[in-house]
Amino acid sequence: MSDSSPRSYYAYTPSLAAAIIFAILYTLAFIATVIQWIRYRAWVWVVMVVAAFMEALGYIARSASAQKIDNRRLYIAQFCLIVLAPVLMAAAYYVIFGRIVYHVLPPPARTTKLLWVPPRFVTPIFVTCDIIALLTQLYGAVIVSGTQVTDPDAVSKFAHGKQVVLIGLGLQVACFGLFSIIAIRFHFTSKRFAKNFDQRVGGVPGETNFSVDGEKRKFKRDWETLLWMVNVACILVLVSDFKR
Repeated sequence: MSDSSPRSYYAYTPSLAAAIIFAILYTLAFIATVIQWIRYRAWVWVVMVVAAFMEALGYIARSASAQKIDNRRLYIAQFCLIVLAPVLMAAAYYVIFGRIVYHVLPPPARTTKLLWVPPRFVTPIFVTCDIIALLTQLYGAVIVSGTQVTDPDAVSKFAHGKQVVLIGLGLQVACFGLFSIIAIRFHFTSKRFAKNFDQRVGGVPGETNFSVDGEKRKFKRDWETLLWMVNVACILVLVSDFKR
């Protein structure tokens, strides 16, 4: 007797309930991100908007794929979107942290000794690592997406593709782990610059735009709360990466 069950692209049984829950949560997060993005005109945050959209779309695709485990297009869509979205999220944190460092630290304090990397190049260095990790994971995703279940060597191709993705993920975890250590360390070392920052700031408290060292900057005074959020987000992303 032949087995009439569909040939699954998954090595496990995907949970439809979990996929639906995460699809709803990420959709709500995406909507909230877009509202905040437009409200505060934080155009630099566009990377996070795209990442949140990819996560929401990825879990919507996962919900559909969990019901059609033999559908190649749905499997590829959810795999690529869910795997690649966190890379963009990491890039957003690099950019925001770089802006915090640039605004909070007075020029004489922007030293490699303080951050372990040249402060001026914090964002370029980690974004470059992020791009390499993204391309590596994208290459692995292409291998997976180009493999048919009916291929004679389908199992080895899937395994190879996922290994490449894991290499990219490992690079991302290593770079992001170092960045998280630097960001958390800066959370404590930056306290000694708080008073100096208040003295360097001009303008009316509560305004979005105010001057730092006489230059007009688009930055909120409450940078410590933003730094807290960056640190918490870093920990959550690391937990997610290790889980993946």
